[in-house]
Amino acid sequence: MKKIAALPLSKQRDDSCQKVFGVSLQDLQQQGLTKNGLPAVVWNTVEYLTQHGLTQEGIFRVNGNKKMVDRLRLKYDQGEEVELAKDADVCSVASLLKLFLRELPDGVITSALHPRFIQLYQDPRNDAEKENNLKELIKELPDANYCLLKYLCRFLTRVADHHTVNRMNIFSLAIIFGPSCFQSQSPRGKDLYRNASCHNQSCRMEFLKSASD
Repeated sequence: MKKIAALPLSKQRDDSCQKVFGVSLQDLQQQGLTKNGLPAVVWNTVEYLTQHGLTQEGIFRVNGNKKMVDRLRLKYDQGEEVELAKDADVCSVASLLKLFLRELPDGVITSALHPRFIQLYQDPRNDAEKENNLKELIKELPDANYCLLKYLCRFLTRVADHHTVNRMNIFSLAIIFGPSCFQSQSPRGKDLYRNASCHNQSCRMEFLKSASD
């Protein structure tokens, strides 16, 4: 387990900077938009989905209502109170979570580490040493990214535990969330991901398992 500096559990919101989507994890912390050391929107959506969505068939495969997702996004960006249990449904909340991750400026896995992740995945070995190297590389993420990745992957592992009901096994989840985790706004980052062997679903599954430990 990576030893990290204490992240703020919460902080008074800076109303002069209200945007939530498309903002770096570090900026969200500085603006007081975190909860228990995580982006508040991630904490809220994952808690909601844990309570209401684990047995929802196609929870991350079925798109939510676009108008509802847009409305929820606007509420978060404008600093309004959001009550997901009243204002949304499972698939729309799942879509909102995917949207937030997709719009992170440098992804959950920062672009600076992309080449090393790709090099590791191109290693044909599939053994304990490779798995350990992957875990060590994950620890090099900035603290905010590391905490988000661990939280997200542990949640996705719980979703996969209900795959006989929700039809979302670990392969399906890795395919859906792999691009979001390795998202990059730079052309080079996009090319690296597109051409990498981590585009293979088995590699994504391996990553998801390692990151959730």
